[in-house]
Amino acid sequence: MTDVFRDKIDIALSVNGEPVEARVPAGRHLIDFLRLDLGLTGAHASCEHGVCGACTVRVDGDAVRGCLMLAAQADGAEVWTIEGLSDSGAIRDLQDAFVARNALQCGFCTPGMLVACADLLTRDAVPARDEIREHLSGNYCRCTGYEAIVDAVESVAKARRGAA
Repeated sequence: MTDVFRDKIDIALSVNGEPVEARVPAGRHLIDFLRLDLGLTGAHASCEHGVCGACTVRVDGDAVRGCLMLAAQADGAEVWTIEGLSDSGAIRDLQDAFVARNALQCGFCTPGMLVACADLLTRDAVPARDEIREHLSGNYCRCTGYEAIVDAVESVAKARRGAA
């Protein structure tokens, strides 16, 4: 019988543009691998059921819930966390808009929210407000009431299209 917490699997992937090789427990979730093994604590482990969005990271260009994906499933993948997206400047305009629009308060949801917003903006250059709300419906925020977040995303989408 296998024990998913004792059996180890070798993985090789790219995290924030850097090659990473590791030996991980078969049952380790991606979010735990990023936080515990790599020290990338920007994305949060919260509900651990894929509901809240706090653990959202980008895997092979798609926003995914790090609590629902095993680290072993990321073998060969390109993973970007909030740290990598921030350090690269890829989401600087979103971060600035969140600050300008007061779209963050406690900050707990912000990393996952920013990754989800970036994902939306790569799919739809200028989404309508209802599309923004729908796309972010899986990212919970207890502080802002969402309007400021929708405002921030809308302003960045328009600015990126030159329609600010």
